[in-house]
Amino acid sequence: MTKKLILASASPRRKEILEGMGLTFSICPAKGEENSTRQDPWGLVEELALRKARETAERTEEEALVIGSDTVVAVEGEQGLAVLGKPVDEADAFRMLKTLQGNTHTVYTGVAVVDARTGETLVHFVDKTEVSMYPMPDAWIHEYIKTGEPMDKAGGYAIQGGCALWIRGIRGEYATVVGFPAARFYQELRGAGIDLMEFCRQ
Repeated sequence: MTKKLILASASPRRKEILEGMGLTFSICPAKGEENSTRQDPWGLVEELALRKARETAERTEEEALVIGSDTVVAVEGEQGLAVLGKPVDEADAFRMLKTLQGNTHTVYTGVAVVDARTGETLVHFVDKTEVSMYPMPDAWIHEYIKTGEPMDKAGGYAIQGGCALWIRGIRGEYATVVGFPAARFYQELRGAGIDLMEFCRQ
């Protein structure tokens, strides 16, 4: 088993989660566009996570396991199921938060692990967590957006940041909402016969 892990993402949240697991890894973000023809949130993150892992694996010249991941938020609205990625601007962030406040939505995070040497997909799964929010005043939403925190987050909020004040409850793994389901990741690799202890910092 190779002793090197590569995270195909520039997300600081994913970096923090993997570091919190005690893992040693390098970062090599995928360079492709994060778009897809898939309309369902499950299929969307499943596809993008695998695409990111494969792209970085193809550019990797050393033996390594490459981790790809993607997160979206889905919520039922007046127009049916809305899939929310990262806001494109402040107006988009406001629209997202207005949609989510006072409601329950689902966060989907897809993860794929690809062997850079063989190109084999070792692990590929989607984890989901339901999040319920208290109603938010418009004035608070505007002030929150001014902090800049919503702008690089799926759904326009950080559950581990300023928006924590408005979280009524969650059903599922907390880390999935942050952007990487650590416990599910560990269990899936364990089930595939991969011992993450080999990648832990000494």
